[in-house]
Amino acid sequence: MTRVNGVRSTMRWAGCALGAAAVAFLLPLIVAAGGDAPTADPRVMKFDPVEFTPPDPDRVVFENGMVVYLLEDHELPLITLSATLRTGAWLDPGEKVGLAALTGTVMRTGGGGTRSAEQVDQELEQFAGDVGIAIGRLSGSASLDVLNKDFKRGLDIFAGLIRSPSFEPARLELAKLQAIEGIRRRQDNPGSIVSREFLKQLYGSDHPSARESTVESIRRITRADLVAFHGKTVYPNGMILGVTGDFRRDDMLAMLRATFGDWKKGDVPDLKIPDARESTGSAPAIRFVGKETSQTHLRVGHLSIKETDPDYAALALANDILGGSSFRSRLFNDVRTKRGLAYSVGSRLTAGVHDQGIWLMRAETKLPSTQEVITRFVANLERIRTDVVSEEELAEAKEAYVNSFVFSFPNSAAVVNRLIELEYDGLPKDFLQQLRARVVALKREELLAAARKHLHPDRLTIVAVGPGGALPKMLSGFGDVKEIRLEPES
Repeated sequence: MTRVNGVRSTMRWAGCALGAAAVAFLLPLIVAAGGDAPTADPRVMKFDPVEFTPPDPDRVVFENGMVVYLLEDHELPLITLSATLRTGAWLDPGEKVGLAALTGTVMRTGGGGTRSAEQVDQELEQFAGDVGIAIGRLSGSASLDVLNKDFKRGLDIFAGLIRSPSFEPARLELAKLQAIEGIRRRQDNPGSIVSREFLKQLYGSDHPSARESTVESIRRITRADLVAFHGKTVYPNGMILGVTGDFRRDDMLAMLRATFGDWKKGDVPDLKIPDARESTGSAPAIRFVGKETSQTHLRVGHLSIKETDPDYAALALANDILGGSSFRSRLFNDVRTKRGLAYSVGSRLTAGVHDQGIWLMRAETKLPSTQEVITRFVANLERIRTDVVSEEELAEAKEAYVNSFVFSFPNSAAVVNRLIELEYDGLPKDFLQQLRARVVALKREELLAAARKHLHPDRLTIVAVGPGGALPKMLSGFGDVKEIRLEPES
C-alpha cells in the first residue's frame, strides 16, 4: 500500500511540474493574445438553452401487476434497484399516527425472509451492500445498492425484507424509543416549529398532510399493528421497481421473476387525500408561537393549486420572479439587498398531485423588523398581482427553468426514478417535457393572470415564532393575533 501511495505521490509531483512548465510557456502567448481581445461581460452574455433528451428505459409488467423499469448502464460494475410502494402515512389510524413510518423503519431493521435482523446487517456488511426502506406521507420507498457480482445475494435480502419482514420485537422497541426521542426534541428548532404549525393552520391539525405523531400515539403501536399495516398495503401490484446499472436485460428480468413472480396480488389502497377547508375570510389569520429566540421565524401564505392545474407553469414562474430564484428575486433584492431586513428570505410554491399545494413567503429577521418584513411581503405580493413582469424578468425565469431541466436527470437512476414518480402519480411519461414547453411559450400577461387568480392577500395565514412578550404587538397591525400554545411532549 505504501508503495502504491508513493507512486501516486510521484505522479502527482510530476504532473505539477509539467503543468508549471506548460503555464510558463503559454502565459506570454495568452497575455499577448488577450491584450487585443475584448473582455466579455458575464452579466450580458447569452447562451442557447440546454437541449437534453433523457434515455428511454424499458417498461415491463409482470403477471402479478408489478411494474419494472430497466435501464442498462455499463460504466461501473454497480447495480441500483429502487422501489415505490402504494402505501403511506395517509393510511395511519387517527389514534396511531406514526404507524406507517415505524413500519418502514422496522421492515429494514427487524429482519425478514429467512434472515434475522443481525444476519441481514452482517451479510450486507460482508459485501458492502446497502438497503434502505422508509414509508413517508404519500408512498413507501426501498432501495438496494450493490456491486453487480453480489446483486443476487442483495436481491434475496431485499425481497425478504419487502415481502416477509419479521418485525423483531426488540428492533421495534428501539425504533419506538428513537421516534419518541425525536418527538421530544422537535420543539427545540424554531424553524421546524414554524413550518409544522404553518401546515396545521392551512390544512388542519388532523389532516393527513399536517398531522404529526405524539408520544402517546407511538406508545400505542404494537408489533401486531405493523404486521397488519404491511399485510394490508404492500403488494406486488402496488409496487414499481426500477433497476439501473451493469446488467443484461434478459438476465435481470429472469432474476426478478424468480424472486417476485410467485407473489400474489392484493387489494391496493387508492391514494386519495381529502381537500382541506380553505379560508373564506376577508382578513389574514395571524398566529404566533412564543419562544425565546434571537430572530423571528416567519411563514406567510395560503393553500394553492396542484401540479396538474393548467395555470401551474405560469404561477411557478411568477413565484420564481417574486421570491423563488434567490439572488435575482424581488423579495431578495427588496427585503435583503435594499433594506437589510433579513439574511434568509424567499417564496416557495409546493404543488403536488394528490393534495392541495402551498404557496408561501418566508424569512428570518430580527424582532424589531418583523412588522416591516411582513409589510414588504404584502407590498411585493400586491405588485406581482397588479403589474406585468418585465421582459427581462420573464426571460431570466424561463432560462433558469429550461436550463435546470437537464439537472432532473443527472444519472441513469434519476431517469428511472423520475418515470416511477410520474407513473405513481398517474402522470404521462412526458409530463416534464410538456411542462417545459408550456414554460417556453408563456407570455407576461399569463403570469399576471395566474398571479391574480391564485395569489390572495386577503386569505393569508401568518405564522411567526419568536419572543412571546413582544411578538403580538409586532403582528397586531395585520389582524387579530392568536397564540399557538405548544403542548409539552412527555
